[in-house]
Amino acid sequence: MVPNKINADLQKERDSCSFNVTELTNLIDGGIEKTAERKKREEMALKEGIHIDEVPSVYLSHKEKYELAIKKACLLFKMIRRLQEEENAGMENYMAVLGGNLGSAILGDGSPLTLHYVMFIPTLMGQGTVEQQAHWIGRAFNLDIIGTYAQTELGHGTFVRGLETTATYDPSTKEFILHSPTLTAYKWWPGGLAHTANYCIVMAQLHTKGKCHGMHAFIVQLRDEETHMPLPGIKVGEIGAKLGMNGTNNGFLGFDQVRIPRDYMLMKNAKVLEDGTYVTAPSSKLAYGTMMFVRVMLVNDMCNYMAKAVTIATRYSAVRRQSQPKPNEPEPQILDYVTQQHKLMIGIASVHAFRTCADWLWQMYNNVTAELEAGDMERLPELHALSCCLKAVSTSDAAQCVERCRLSCGGHGYMLSSNLPLTYGLVTAACTYEGENTVMLLQTARYLVKAWQQAAGGQTLPPTVSYLREVVAGRRSPPFDNTIEGIVAGFYRVAAGKIGACVAQIEKRQKTGMCYEDAWNMTSVQLTSASEAHCRAIILSTYYKEIERQSNLVSPELATVLRQLVDLYVVYWALQCIGDLLRFTSISERDIDQLQGWYEDLLTRLRPNAVGLVDAFDIRDEILNSALGAYDGNAYERLMAEAMKSPLNKEPVNQSFHQYLKPLMQGKL
Repeated sequence: MVPNKINADLQKERDSCSFNVTELTNLIDGGIEKTAERKKREEMALKEGIHIDEVPSVYLSHKEKYELAIKKACLLFKMIRRLQEEENAGMENYMAVLGGNLGSAILGDGSPLTLHYVMFIPTLMGQGTVEQQAHWIGRAFNLDIIGTYAQTELGHGTFVRGLETTATYDPSTKEFILHSPTLTAYKWWPGGLAHTANYCIVMAQLHTKGKCHGMHAFIVQLRDEETHMPLPGIKVGEIGAKLGMNGTNNGFLGFDQVRIPRDYMLMKNAKVLEDGTYVTAPSSKLAYGTMMFVRVMLVNDMCNYMAKAVTIATRYSAVRRQSQPKPNEPEPQILDYVTQQHKLMIGIASVHAFRTCADWLWQMYNNVTAELEAGDMERLPELHALSCCLKAVSTSDAAQCVERCRLSCGGHGYMLSSNLPLTYGLVTAACTYEGENTVMLLQTARYLVKAWQQAAGGQTLPPTVSYLREVVAGRRSPPFDNTIEGIVAGFYRVAAGKIGACVAQIEKRQKTGMCYEDAWNMTSVQLTSASEAHCRAIILSTYYKEIERQSNLVSPELATVLRQLVDLYVVYWALQCIGDLLRFTSISERDIDQLQGWYEDLLTRLRPNAVGLVDAFDIRDEILNSALGAYDGNAYERLMAEAMKSPLNKEPVNQSFHQYLKPLMQGKL
């Protein structure tokens, strides 16, 4: 039995909190009304009981996990549809469930319907003509059809131009012929593709009048709408068990001369006329709007996963007592160890930093999308570069954060009932899907190298790379300013220095006779480092500026804690990047000593508010789903309660004893 009362150590932590936790929750949510809306939505959804499992899903077979995920996903969307009708709302409920903590609580290991809403519908909206949208989007919203999005293939992923699936136009029948010419041309990875979706947006190489025009999007029916059987020429199935996301129903897809109508090609941008004439799109980059949308959304998703992990680890650290550094004194809470604070506090600060950047990036995405609709593509490359590097850095940092939280919980963090291993499986997957992180950083690097060359040519630069002008102009590095503003400026100096060093290396290698492509490849390790430095500078700057603004709108007590988190985040990264600061700025050994002392002082100051800070994320126990991180702090009782749910504990003697162990012990095996 789990006791009803709050663990005394955890209650003591809450009593010592210096700020109003609810005030911070409201700030995170975007206002009192937003908090109320979220709580109401959570209450309604959890009241349905969809999240409750008779047997924890970790004990199910792979097939059973999928069947449970489908059951839950259907019940969830049935509930959302009902809410839509009652509230006469738009997409708000869908996005709140799919993009927030609520959906991951109900479908903890991934949903087979996610790509229908996150990629299938947005691609129809972004790349379909008005007529195509009128035909398809209503059916998709009503779940008359279920779609997914197939781009990655068995042999190619992030290198989109290398994809092999073909769509060849036949003017005699006004149809496209979809074909997979090789095994490596099979689509591989799309969520929901295996047994769930009956339609799919397929990215394929367009061929018409004997010429290839590159990648384009096509709507393809995969299964009969009544029987759900695969249609002729469609080879579809599931790719198998994975580290995580085993409810997602990731699939493979091959085509054997599958014909689709001409108007199943999404033609908002590029078009193929009835006679096979190809009409070029204003920009080839317009075809990748869906990918950018998902990368922007991913930054916010990583905040949610990190918030879960640090909530679990921080609460557990408050109730766990370990070792006896001082003789004859009680074992201290592990949260009192500075090494533990070092593991956890940066995670708490990272949630706030990335949430700030996610909001900023989302606003920029909406602005640029509006400009694209008006035919203005000037800011598209800048948004693409930002979405690439922020996707890479946020997912990488989230994976490190969750793993650090797991390690901070010792052996108990290894238990699946802690929910930390499952969370790690979800965040580490994001390091490779929607663009593998190294490739994402190299895409940003291409933009940065061009920006450097534009600065050298005296051209006007977009806002996020305008800092390059000073370094390109040859201005000397100013004395290092050991303040938050000074450190942020130092990170911009590091980014500019690294970009400049890359350009110099590429040019030097070209002068030896090396072609540009080989020179780029030889410099690629430095280029990824330059992209990350650029991204770090933007994150630090955005976080600092936004908290300075918000601090004037909240109580003095909360403002103090918010600024301490910013200071901790900036100083932490300064200490992590000391080598870069020594190389590109005038930082001194004395400055470094001061930074280390400053960092340790910040840990001490934030320590009394650690539990209050994670409580402010306001993640319900049903959503957190962790024996270690529950609000009441009764970790040991919950661990035992979860252990007793194991099917092996349903009987005192397992049949294997009589079948194998006993004969072995009696020498009869």
